[in-house]
Amino acid sequence: MKLFTTTESPLGDLLLVGDTTTLLSLSMPGTRGATPPRDDWHHAPEAFTEAVAQLHEYFEGRRTHFDLAYRADGTAFQQRVWAEIDKIPYGTTTTYGALADHLDIPRGQVRALGAAIGANPLLLIRPCHRVIGADGTLRGYAAGIERKVALLTHEGALQPMLTP
Repeated sequence: MKLFTTTESPLGDLLLVGDTTTLLSLSMPGTRGATPPRDDWHHAPEAFTEAVAQLHEYFEGRRTHFDLAYRADGTAFQQRVWAEIDKIPYGTTTTYGALADHLDIPRGQVRALGAAIGANPLLLIRPCHRVIGADGTLRGYAAGIERKVALLTHEGALQPMLTP
């Protein structure tokens, strides 16, 4: 049986889905490919106490790494890409090209790399927001570029934008 809860964040409500021991997905409103709670899921905030606490610590600036049990189903290629994304340190970014080079993915398969990153069901927990274009542009993010900007700014990888 799948369990779920929601928690507030500066990016909007976060939807956490899992079972009694493992986080399976974390999404935000409007996230591309996110599944809203289904009728056969059980609302169980108590199952996500630690995950919610760590998320709040992250947004309060007191946590730079998540220490949670999680599992995401995906192809062997996706799992390989996601494992590498897990290694990107807080406050830093890497490029699609650098990630492809590190994984020995030929340049002709960089689109597949991007698709694997975009299929990440554990937004925030698995930091796909830290992958940017070679020219520094903030390429796609399943939850929207505005949220990618907010996350990278929060982590200090981007400078805050000044408004007149």
